[in-house]
Amino acid sequence: MEKGFGPVFVYLNSAPSSKNSIRILWNDAKKQMLKEVKNWPYNFTQSEDFPSSHQRGSVLGQLLIHDRYINESFFPASSAYVGLAAPGEVGSWQRENKGYQFWNQADEEGRFIIKNVRPGNYSFYAWVPGIVGDYKYEIDITITPGSNIKLDNLTYEPPRNGPTLWEIGIPDRTAAEFYVPDPYPTLLNNLYTQNHTENFRQYGLWARYGERHPHNDLVYNVAINNYHDDWFYAQVTRNTGNETYVGTTWQILFELHNVTNPGNYTLQLALASANNAELQVRINNKSDEQPHFSSKLIGGDNAIARHGIHGLYWLFSVEIPSSLLKEGINTVYLTQARGGETFQGVMYDYIRLEAPSSHTDSQVVI
Repeated sequence: MEKGFGPVFVYLNSAPSSKNSIRILWNDAKKQMLKEVKNWPYNFTQSEDFPSSHQRGSVLGQLLIHDRYINESFFPASSAYVGLAAPGEVGSWQRENKGYQFWNQADEEGRFIIKNVRPGNYSFYAWVPGIVGDYKYEIDITITPGSNIKLDNLTYEPPRNGPTLWEIGIPDRTAAEFYVPDPYPTLLNNLYTQNHTENFRQYGLWARYGERHPHNDLVYNVAINNYHDDWFYAQVTRNTGNETYVGTTWQILFELHNVTNPGNYTLQLALASANNAELQVRINNKSDEQPHFSSKLIGGDNAIARHGIHGLYWLFSVEIPSSLLKEGINTVYLTQARGGETFQGVMYDYIRLEAPSSHTDSQVVI
C-alpha cells in the first residue's frame, strides 16, 4: 500500500526588530497558514498519488442525538467532530494509521460537510463534545472522483441505561477540567506561561499527586466536592520510597435515599488516557479479592509523561446490581492496580452513575 505525504510548504517571513517582532512574525505566519488551508488541496502537483481537487469527493449531512434523559426530542450534535477513515469498528479511527482520514467539525445545528476526500472506501465516524461515546454510520461510504454524497439525517444514541444520579467531569475526552497543579518552579517552561492558562503543558505535574495526598489516596464526595478543585487530573502510582511505585485507590462517596430493587445501576467510566494501567471497580467493599469490574491491562499512549491532557479514549459501561448498594452512604472504589513505574496510570474524562431505567426520581444536580 502506498501513502503520500506532502506537498510541504515552507514560509519565511521577516519583521523590523522590536520588542513585538516575535508576535508580529507569529501572527503573520498564522495568516499565511489560513490562506494555505483554503488553497488545499493543491492542483500543481504532478504525482498520481496526490489527486487534485476535481478528482476528489465530498460528504455532507446532519447529525442528531437522541438521549431521552437529556431531552425527549432529538437535538443537534452541536460542534460534533465528524470524519471519514478506514472501515472498522466503532472508535477504530483512533488506532488506524495506514489509511487516510478526513475530518471536519459540524456547526451548532449538527450540519457538516467533509470536502476534498480521496477516492476510496470509508466508514463515517463522529464524536460529540458533551456526549459520551462514539458514533459510526452503519453503511460504509465509497468516494469516487467528483462525487457529492448527501447522507440522510443521522441519529446517534449514546450509551445510556437510566437517569443520571451524579456525574464527575465533562465528557469532552480530556482531563483539562480537573485539578491540574502548579508546575515546579525549577521545571517551569516559560514558553507556556505567556498567554496560556493551561498548567498541564508542564513537566513533572504527576509527582504532585503524592504531595497533595501524602498519606491517603483521593476521596471525593459528590455532594460536597468540586471536580475542578478536588479531582486530581491523573490517577498515577505512588512512590513509597526507594523508587518503588504502587497502584492507588480513589474513592467516590455518594448517598442514596432509596435503592431500586431489583435492577441494575450503571457506572459510565470514560477515560481520556491510559498507560500500562488496569482500572478496577469495587462497590462498598475495598477488601473484595475480586473486583466487580476490571479493564484488564490497557493503554500505551504515555500522555502523562508527555505532559498532555488526553490520549486515546476509552469507555466502559459497568453494570452494578442493586444488591451491592444500600440506602445511605455508598462508596465506589477505583483502583489503578498496576505498579512498578512512574507513568502507569489513567486520566479520567467523565464518570456518571445512572439509576435503573425504571427509576422515577428526577436527575440529581450536584
